[in-house]
Amino acid sequence: MSGKYLLDTNIVIALFAEDFSVQKHIAKAREIFIPSTVIGELFFGAFKSSRPDENSKRIENFAAVSAVLVCSIDTSREYGRIKNLLLKKGLPVPENDIWIAALAVEHGLSLVTRDKHFNNIKELKRSIW
Repeated sequence: MSGKYLLDTNIVIALFAEDFSVQKHIAKAREIFIPSTVIGELFFGAFKSSRPDENSKRIENFAAVSAVLVCSIDTSREYGRIKNLLLKKGLPVPENDIWIAALAVEHGLSLVTRDKHFNNIKELKRSIW
């Protein structure tokens, strides 16, 4: 296992919790990327926590040493295409997760997630850690 991966929010949270499985896989990965959407979801969790300053600082430190991918016009095109396909199939996926999937598809990355609803996006490469 030495591929290129995009981490979903639940995987970053597991990393923060020192999940051995996630740590082991990250050590073997060639490249790891974090969607800017995931950083936003992490900040949301920090602000609603009992320790917003401490948790926000942890996220800022993590983002500073991570390769954070932001959305472009190409990401937006993928988002629209994926959302339309899901709508036609009647398969709901949370809005932020469609953006995360669009980034993964656009950049040819395997999305590391524990969320099963990503299975509804057939062209998305997925990994479970």
